[in-house]
Amino acid sequence: MSEITDNSRNSNFFVILIPVFNDWNSLEVLLIHLEKVFENETIKAEIIAVDDASNIAIHENFISFKLTAIKKISILELRRNVGHQRAIAIGLAYIEENIACKAIIIMDGDGEDSPLDVIRLIKKCETEQYRKVVFARRSKRSEGFIFKLFYVIYKNLYKFLTGQEIRVGNFSIIPRKILCRLVAVSEIWNHYAAGVLKAKVPCTDIYSQRGKRLSGKSQMNFVQLVIHGLSAISVYADIVGIRLLFISCLLIVMSLIFILVVVGIKLLTELAIPGWTSYIVALLFIVFMQGFMLSMIFVFVVLTGRNNLGCIPKRDYRYFVLEAKEL
Repeated sequence: MSEITDNSRNSNFFVILIPVFNDWNSLEVLLIHLEKVFENETIKAEIIAVDDASNIAIHENFISFKLTAIKKISILELRRNVGHQRAIAIGLAYIEENIACKAIIIMDGDGEDSPLDVIRLIKKCETEQYRKVVFARRSKRSEGFIFKLFYVIYKNLYKFLTGQEIRVGNFSIIPRKILCRLVAVSEIWNHYAAGVLKAKVPCTDIYSQRGKRLSGKSQMNFVQLVIHGLSAISVYADIVGIRLLFISCLLIVMSLIFILVVVGIKLLTELAIPGWTSYIVALLFIVFMQGFMLSMIFVFVVLTGRNNLGCIPKRDYRYFVLEAKEL
């Protein structure tokens, strides 16, 4: 392998950005499929695989045959494992600074994102005159019943907390001129798709069907999926904070009204009040104080979030890159 040095190449080609953690066998099969599809469509492309600090080394005979449509395969090795979302953000910032291309396609390396859908993304982007990010939206999910159940719960919770709908994932194409804006969006550090939507970047979508893994087993477990979902919600931390603040205030008002009603009945009327009512009043007072404390916490969360830009990919990506090598 040799160091990447050329930063002034012809921009009439596409870059495929693929985050990878140990999934080298799947990546190899995927690249073979991409080569065939691109060759049929006379598309030229370059591969940037972001190695998320894999603990399994890429094998020596990786892609042993000659590629024609794929002009170059490069590995961007990270210093530490940061997760798929942050690996994508780092890769985007690296491409924006070093590679002059037509557009960037983000896809997973396990084969669940179909190479045929890459062509559809490119054509849709051309139809939009390279003015919008185009996402691949799942028309049908192939996972089991339990996953689908939790996914429905997550989508409803996400909409309740943020007021937004999440229908897309990482699989997308970004025109070069939009990439220049996107690398300054700090929210993509936590969740790429949610960050794009939060930043109000022009976008559209096409329908696609999730494919099957090409090799091996998924690296994602239940805990990682939960973290992934919470990362998407965290992008809208200010909106979530405001909504929870309203709920806390509503809880305070309801508790206060009930306490005043009970006290009023006891002091201003001759109606008999059961002895356990005093315990209920004490409990409601505790709820009142907890609601008040929660509302203060949410206020500080919102204010802190608005004053904190967090990690900006364009500025900070270099801290995480160990080296960039060409296969």
